[in-house]
Amino acid sequence: MSDFDKEDFVGAVYQMVKTVPYGRATSYGAIARAIGYPNMSRMVGRVLGGCSEVGVPAYRIVNSQGILSGKDAFGTPTEMQEKLEEEGIRVENNRIKDWKKVFWNPLDEISFVP
Repeated sequence: MSDFDKEDFVGAVYQMVKTVPYGRATSYGAIARAIGYPNMSRMVGRVLGGCSEVGVPAYRIVNSQGILSGKDAFGTPTEMQEKLEEEGIRVENNRIKDWKKVFWNPLDEISFVP
């Protein structure tokens, strides 16, 4: 992966996260796969953990089981859950209820036009 550019990676993560629809959530791995780096879900998590860019709904990105694993990156311990619940996503014990219904897979739901 000699052509890896961290700035491009961060930009791609932010752009993909901005496409996650209101009331839906996805995983770090789904974002990584959608931007062409299927083995870099942890790096997606790191990028979002340090995200301060306005308009990037990082709270919509959770781990592959629907667990709010990134909640410590937010201002308060409950902020991530509160933002999800404001969009109608139910959270119980730090995990999204009905994860399979809420889960948004960018590879299935975005049409890529070359």
